[in-house]
Amino acid sequence: MYIQYIYINFFFNSFLTSAYGCGQPNYPPVLSRVMGGKDACPHSWPWQISLQYRSGGSWYHHCGGTLISEEWVLTAAHCLYNSLNYRMHLGKHNMYEEESGSIIIYISKIVIHPGWNSNNLRNDIALIKLQTPVTLSDTISPACLPPDGHVLPHNAPCYVTGWGRQNTSGPISGALQQAVLRVVDYATCSRSDWWGSQVTQKMICAGGDGVVAGCTGDNGGPLNCAGSNGIWEVHGVLSHMSPNTCLILKRPNIFTRVSAYIDWIIYSKSRHPLNHPRKIHFSFI
Repeated sequence: MYIQYIYINFFFNSFLTSAYGCGQPNYPPVLSRVMGGKDACPHSWPWQISLQYRSGGSWYHHCGGTLISEEWVLTAAHCLYNSLNYRMHLGKHNMYEEESGSIIIYISKIVIHPGWNSNNLRNDIALIKLQTPVTLSDTISPACLPPDGHVLPHNAPCYVTGWGRQNTSGPISGALQQAVLRVVDYATCSRSDWWGSQVTQKMICAGGDGVVAGCTGDNGGPLNCAGSNGIWEVHGVLSHMSPNTCLILKRPNIFTRVSAYIDWIIYSKSRHPLNHPRKIHFSFI
């Protein structure tokens, strides 16, 4: 069973890479040192999506997410509520401008991890099925999934991306932001003067220098890490950060570790029903 699963995961990523260029943006990111971040090069993170909700006749950015195939988006479970009406904006760079290559797609199905716990934020991961498959392009393409079970080494450089606030009480960013965050290993992050018992080995800690961090509005978005082949993989889904302020020393951003959920992702995708055009279906599988 384990060998069969590894084959499926390898085939899934290999197929995307060869056919659709997963993890290979047509506009490569300019990598440098969002709070404390910088504007991303337009469309250099083409798997980044904006999850938006409707209120009072208008749509508002709510969370980030990651396109992982033509039909599926990965995000955080805490971003999703039965009471809200959602849509996806793909291929966006600046939230306040009309842009060619960006599209809006509505949602067919939301799959929440059955172990999601809103009290301790365990298993904070969800899948969203788009109502119609997206046509991949220069501005829209998927990220690769990481190898099953892979654990990033301490101090590995990865990038958080999103339209989150650039200061704790400020508005969301107009242009997509990026910032490098260094991975903090579990042994360090679980120390009592860091996050302590709030962090588990199914999470990734990144940042914590008190200078750079993802902030409110970046939630659900990816922790982008380059593999040894230079192809970008979504290793984390931004789950939570320090309350009240996003920049606290020894309080790194906490991401759900995607490599711990590869089997759930593949299983959930294989069990989705046909699309339902008129209402969103929530499920816990």
